[in-house]
Amino acid sequence: MPTLTLAAKDLRLLLRDPRSAVILLVTPLLLIVVLYFALGEGFGEKPDERLRISIVNLDRGLPGKVPFPEKPWSEVVIDDLSATQDIRLEIIADRAEAERLIAKGRRPAVIVFGPDFSDRMHKCSFLTQPDSVNPLGRDGIAFDRLDLELLADRTQPVSASIIDQVTQVTLLRVVIPWMIGKAFQRVGDAQFMELVAQRLNGVKPVPPEVLEELDPVVQKLLVTLTNHPEFQTILLKEFRDAKGSNIVKAGQDALVIANRKAEFQAAVHKAFHNPKLLEAMGKEVAFGEVLTPSVRKQVGPTVKRGVGDLFSNYNFEATTWADLVKSDARVASSANRTTLTTAADLRAPILVPSNSVMFAFFLVLNVGWLFVAERKHGTLVRLRAAPLTRGQILLGKLLPCLVVSLLQGFFLLGAGRLLLSMSWGPRPELLVPLVACTSVAAVGLSVLVASVARTETQVAVYGTLLVLVLGGISGSLLPRELMPEQMKTISLVTPHAWALNAYSQLLASPNPDVSAVLVSCGVLLAFGAAFTALAWWRMDLD
Repeated sequence: MPTLTLAAKDLRLLLRDPRSAVILLVTPLLLIVVLYFALGEGFGEKPDERLRISIVNLDRGLPGKVPFPEKPWSEVVIDDLSATQDIRLEIIADRAEAERLIAKGRRPAVIVFGPDFSDRMHKCSFLTQPDSVNPLGRDGIAFDRLDLELLADRTQPVSASIIDQVTQVTLLRVVIPWMIGKAFQRVGDAQFMELVAQRLNGVKPVPPEVLEELDPVVQKLLVTLTNHPEFQTILLKEFRDAKGSNIVKAGQDALVIANRKAEFQAAVHKAFHNPKLLEAMGKEVAFGEVLTPSVRKQVGPTVKRGVGDLFSNYNFEATTWADLVKSDARVASSANRTTLTTAADLRAPILVPSNSVMFAFFLVLNVGWLFVAERKHGTLVRLRAAPLTRGQILLGKLLPCLVVSLLQGFFLLGAGRLLLSMSWGPRPELLVPLVACTSVAAVGLSVLVASVARTETQVAVYGTLLVLVLGGISGSLLPRELMPEQMKTISLVTPHAWALNAYSQLLASPNPDVSAVLVSCGVLLAFGAAFTALAWWRMDLD
């Protein structure tokens, strides 16, 4: 009974003190609310130094199966982007979500592949065709010609420009080889050579110097022709048919031509060097007449091979950048691709426990001031003279502090639930022992500081310094999730860190580790017992 009476007296003193309400209830609540609205929704997430490129893929792909590519063209572009190690791709489900993120300033830019992206990409060509698409513009790839759009936040122009340029480089790696490959496949084919012949048919007359350069070729043809027995047989037959049945006369005429072939060849040679005659001949001939179908069939593939040999460092029939420049292919990385999900808001689950734990230890100030006041008024001396043991006096001091600490802990958890819609997690019943064990540790430290401090100034200095230092080390001021692993280990020398680990399990984890929570509670009780034992040893009631 005397212990309870003493505890009731100290509880009334604590509750009457307006400083207690401000320090233990009002201040942490205001700080939690202010920080909640001041920090962004991404608070508590681990930073990623890679460049984040957000993508909305609405591409319908190609209607039928084609030799290349075997997937929608948008996926080809995305694979090329993901092959860059310092880029992190974020796939967003729809355009509305992308516009919301842009409007809120959470993304500087978002790439949107339209439904017709694959269709337009497949039609990209250097060739002039009715349905071909020319994607090349002043600044590189013209996004609108490919049904591609870059949603940009005008308040973040630098970041948006970086994303724009990275996308441009990737598109050039994808588009240019495809266009070059398609164009080179047409070089030398039948349709291309026919087009060349049609164009050359319009070149008339043929200049005399062109016909003059044909003289060596014509001479070779004449020599081979006139010397071949088959030609002599044909010649004899023609003369015989022309002379009727006079075989002797036909043979004589054919023999004359055969004996005079040298003169004939000389005459042809002179003819090909006669400007007037060549001019007259050129009026009757067009360039295209030389490119007969058979000639075109032989010349076309030879032209293609010749161009390939001339530019042997490149494979102009390739469809990918790696094949074009004859290098190793870029390998897409699934590790660089993520899907945007509705991430849990970590502000309340981090701010409420961290401030609750830190301000639980602000009880040091209130208890210290209470002890100083009692020493000043001689109350402790009179208690020592009363029929009370040292243990009863210390217990009488501990109980009201414990009640106030419990009240503070449950008040802040309730305020977080009501004001910030914070979830208490799947195991809310475990919050009760956690708050109680945290309060035991805080009360033990408070009584220890009160047993050492002799004046209000000492209480303020010792208490404030101790609370802030422990708060900084433990992760109450900075989220533990953002601390280096080494610092996390060091922070376990504080009771705050064990309490925060348990709160993280209960409030932020969908499947809390109950054993980890119970271990944290046990460690907190051990801290409280150790602090209380030191206070017992250090406390001077005189």
